[in-house]
Amino acid sequence: MSLEVGAHVDANDPIAEARARGIRIVQFFLGDPQSWKKAPARDDSEELKASDLSIYVHAPYLVNLVSPNNRIRIPSRKILDDTIERSEEIGAASIIVHAGHVADEDVAEGFPRWAKALELIETDIPILIENTAGGTNAMGRRLDVLARLWDVIGDLNPGFCLDTCHAWAGGEDMEGLVDRVLAITGRIDLVHLNDSRDPFDSRRDRHANLGSGHIPEELLVGVVSEANAPTLLETPGGAAEHVVDLKWLHDRL
Repeated sequence: MSLEVGAHVDANDPIAEARARGIRIVQFFLGDPQSWKKAPARDDSEELKASDLSIYVHAPYLVNLVSPNNRIRIPSRKILDDTIERSEEIGAASIIVHAGHVADEDVAEGFPRWAKALELIETDIPILIENTAGGTNAMGRRLDVLARLWDVIGDLNPGFCLDTCHAWAGGEDMEGLVDRVLAITGRIDLVHLNDSRDPFDSRRDRHANLGSGHIPEELLVGVVSEANAPTLLETPGGAAEHVVDLKWLHDRL
């Protein structure tokens, strides 16, 4: 099968990072993932836009568009808008956003908040909602909740990013996972391919290099084969470790 596989890389020089791994699909943060501050404009924006790279931007970890606390929810919309602006400057293919959680509220309270966030977005860049490993009353940890969310936001055409470590740690059976996701979202736009340092249903988001964690290798390879979508490693290490992970995957596909 022909499949694009890349990696999350350091943002300082994504083109050099891609060359070091022999890939043409990369993901990175535009700024500090733990900050509400808008990322500065990049000096290499035009070079990135003109390159042959497919660039995926991960929104900051702080973003929680369904929070009941408007001191989190409103800044989340603002930093997502800022991320969109900077992503447009570099010709990004998509922006990945964690699905979020509503803390002590009923999960249903979060569905219209996601809808409102999507309605306010003005961009041609696809927004991909990513499943998560934990979070109290999370939107994207369990597929039954994800299905209820999609019933509300599906007509707004969001994309979906499937993270293997998050699914495993979140307690979702990975046998047949792709089919169950597709039955809900109708699409998988991106796979985050990560092994897990922790056992099934741990609720712990700790990535491991492929084949070195708890997820059986046939389940990892099965997700990639069945999703047939661009795939990104978010595994530990730099170029050397990612080259090993890339070979691990290619040897099994």
